[in-house]
Amino acid sequence: MSDSIASKLPGKVSSPLTHEQVWSAIDTLAQRHEMTPSALAKKAGLDATTFNKSKRASADGRLRWPSTESISKVLDATGASVDEFLGLMIERAAPVRRTIPLIGMAQAGSGGFFDDGGYPVGSGWDEVNFPNMADDHSYALEISGDSMQPVYRDGDIIIVSPSAALRRGDRVVVKTTEGEVLAKELRRRTARVIELKSLNPDHEDRTFNEDQVSWVARIMWSSQ
Repeated sequence: MSDSIASKLPGKVSSPLTHEQVWSAIDTLAQRHEMTPSALAKKAGLDATTFNKSKRASADGRLRWPSTESISKVLDATGASVDEFLGLMIERAAPVRRTIPLIGMAQAGSGGFFDDGGYPVGSGWDEVNFPNMADDHSYALEISGDSMQPVYRDGDIIIVSPSAALRRGDRVVVKTTEGEVLAKELRRRTARVIELKSLNPDHEDRTFNEDQVSWVARIMWSSQ
């Protein structure tokens, strides 16, 4: 139960921990270590299904809580502290919001807004409020045109993280050395080439040599 979990944690919590807070903290910890909840359970020496969504409630709807033992094993496996885990639960209860840059796609292609790593630099752009993300350099892009339909439409806002790990199938923003900015699906990336799948079937897929690409950043969220 939540009371038994809370009793193992230092400090005081102003209100009882909720089922969603505890499970969300486990999910977030897994994401931070680039793992699924199942992979995290296995790394912690638990059954791979321990943190599955289906295990979080019984067939009659009663909520199931992770045991303090399983949480302890997760902390050992990830190197996270109890304070960090408690912080993740508190963040879930009251997400911290911050202001991040909002840059138009046309502006992004014109240069002067990013360093060599794809991080926004300078000032003079618009800003939007958004829940805090692990990447302090995350920023928002406003989609323009129809080349990314039906996934992204003109005026949609996407949140981009330059430091997030990339995997095949991720939706990404790519800026070429020619100043072209594209939102595509990452099909394949090697040391020499990057292959991109178009989100709009009316537009062709693209392939670039690595020396033709300034940076690639993962799309973490969209306003749809």
